[in-house]
Amino acid sequence: MTLRELVEQSARHMQAAQVAFGHGTDNALDEAAWLVLWQLGLPLDTALDGPEAPTALTLAQRSACEALIGQRISTRKPAAYLTRQAWLQGYSFYVDERVIVPRSLIAELLVDGGIDYFLHAGTHKVLDLCTGNGSLAIIAAHVYPDTVVCASDVSQDALDVAAINVAQHGLQTRITLLPSDGLDAPALQAQGPFDLLLCNPPYVNADSMAVLPPEFRAEPALALDGNADGGRDGMDFVRRLLRDAPQHLHPQGVLVLEIGHERAFFEAAFPALAAVWLPTSAGEDQVLLLTRESLLA
Repeated sequence: MTLRELVEQSARHMQAAQVAFGHGTDNALDEAAWLVLWQLGLPLDTALDGPEAPTALTLAQRSACEALIGQRISTRKPAAYLTRQAWLQGYSFYVDERVIVPRSLIAELLVDGGIDYFLHAGTHKVLDLCTGNGSLAIIAAHVYPDTVVCASDVSQDALDVAAINVAQHGLQTRITLLPSDGLDAPALQAQGPFDLLLCNPPYVNADSMAVLPPEFRAEPALALDGNADGGRDGMDFVRRLLRDAPQHLHPQGVLVLEIGHERAFFEAAFPALAAVWLPTSAGEDQVLLLTRESLLA
């Protein structure tokens, strides 16, 4: 059996089992390639055909790959939990079940310069709120080398994972990890005011939470469920954030906020807010930018 044949067979098995994607891949073939190449110890950009690809796989190699695909199907865990590795905009991160799998579109905007126009010349302090495994904080530190970054999360488990990634990227002197429920912690407030506030918060509405596929229910609900204060529209955390953010932003500071597929709920909750919707590969309705002035208005 060739590498391509094994990947295609694995994809067919996952399709037949109706596994859900969305944690780094959006289709069975890409996910099968990811898992098979990882199991074989091959670079993830290895061609499935051609001189770089193994001409034939041993029985032991095939068995190991088939076992991993079987685990993906039986547990319904995202592939990143099985490999303990996730990729975002070309950066590698450690992940496990203590954090959601990083997939924020804000990373795309950071790398592509999609928010640079809105930053003032003296931008120096960045806050990544709801940091999870620290991926956005780390990417921001790489993209903006003249900044210092504060990364915060209410979950100490998440901060423990973020610390692993900060160390792996050698950014311990530039990224400070702090526990905070939103913007409440005095230690976090002392780091400001911030020029750039990044936030990919819990925003999933109650009806959507009830029908999430098992792969998403494998992730910490704390990082997904936007109804912790008793609401149903997914905007509970966002309400607190927009209320508190102005006092922690530089006068020329901006907030970049991801709300996924919840634009209708966001606009219903904040009908008078002048938001700038930022174009991403997923469209122009999932990430928005707010200036301090617009928040105060």
